[in-house]
Amino acid sequence: MKLTYETICVKLKHTFRTSRESSDSRRNVICKVQHQELEGLGEAAPSTYYGQDAQTVVAALEGMACRLGENPFVLEDLTSEMARFFPGEAAARAAVDMALHDIVGKLLGLPLYRLLGLDPRKTPKTSVTVGLDTIEAMQERARELGQIPILKIKLGTGRDVEIVEAIRQVTQAVIRVDANAAWTAQEALEKISRLREHGIQFVEQPLAADDLEGLRWLKKKVDVPIILDESVRAAADIPGLIHCADGINIKLMKCGGLREALRMIHVARALDLKVMLGCMLESSLAVTAAAHLSPLVDYADLDGPWLIKDDPYSGVDVVDGKLALPERPGLGVVISEGREKGR
Repeated sequence: MKLTYETICVKLKHTFRTSRESSDSRRNVICKVQHQELEGLGEAAPSTYYGQDAQTVVAALEGMACRLGENPFVLEDLTSEMARFFPGEAAARAAVDMALHDIVGKLLGLPLYRLLGLDPRKTPKTSVTVGLDTIEAMQERARELGQIPILKIKLGTGRDVEIVEAIRQVTQAVIRVDANAAWTAQEALEKISRLREHGIQFVEQPLAADDLEGLRWLKKKVDVPIILDESVRAAADIPGLIHCADGINIKLMKCGGLREALRMIHVARALDLKVMLGCMLESSLAVTAAAHLSPLVDYADLDGPWLIKDDPYSGVDVVDGKLALPERPGLGVVISEGREKGR
C-alpha cells in the first residue's frame, strides 16, 4: 500500500471561539492510501491542545508510510503498530485508520456501517455548536440555526448564564453546554444550578481535565448529566472516570481512529456510561467516518460540515437533524460537487 497526503486550509464560516482559543481557519491533512486500483481516504484535524498540528501530522504520516504492508484487512495489527510507534499523533493515526477502513469497505463493496454490523436507522440526531461571541452574536447564530433541533453552546466566561438565557429566548431547540474545562468546582455547581432552569440536556467538561476529585464532588451535587471530553482520550482512561461523570465524548482525533473508538464505546457501555461522538473542525470526510459508528451511541456532535466553508467532501447527510449514512462502499465519501467542478 502507498500512502500520500495533502495539507488543506479549512476556512470557517464564523470565528470559532472556546474558553481557551479562537480561529478563523484550520490546517487539516488529507491522507490517501492506494491499494491495487482503490484509494482509501482519511483526514487528520489536529489540535494544538493535544500538542499536534499539520506539521506533526505530516511527519507522522511519513513515518507510517513504510509500515502499511500490503494487506489492509489486518486492521488490528496495523492500527496497534501505529499506536505503538506514534503514540502522541492520534490525529495522524485516525487519518490512516479511516483510510484503511475505506479500502476494506471498497474491496468488499459494502458501506462501513454494514461491515460493523450496525443498523443505520439507529443513528442519533446531531447538535451544532454555537461558539463564544457577544451575547447578541450568539443569539443571531442560534436564529440562523433555527431548523437545527439540538444546539451545543460554548461557555466558560463570566456571563455564561446570561448567554444561555439569551439563546433560550430565541430557540426551542435542545440545549447542551460545553465549558471546555473553564470552571472551578464551586463555580460549576453555581452555574449548573442556574442553567438547569433553562432545561439544558447536559454539561460537557465543566472542570479541568485532570481534576478528578473535583468532578467526583460535582457529580454528587448536581442532577444534570456530566459528559467528559478532555478528560478521556482512550479506552484505558474510562474506568477511572466512572464516579466522575455520566458519559464520555469520543473523537477520532483524540483516540486515533475507528478501532480505538469502538473499544471506547464497548468499555463505556460495560461501565454503564452514556456515549457521545464528537469531532474537531473537520470536513465531511472525517465526520462521515465517525458517523458510521453513531448507531452505537446516545448523542452526536458531528457538526464540522456546518462550521466550515466550502466543504471539500460529501458523505453523511442530515435529515431533520438525524444523521443519514451513505450507502456507497467504504466510508461512502466523495469529492463534493462544487469542488469537482472546480478541478
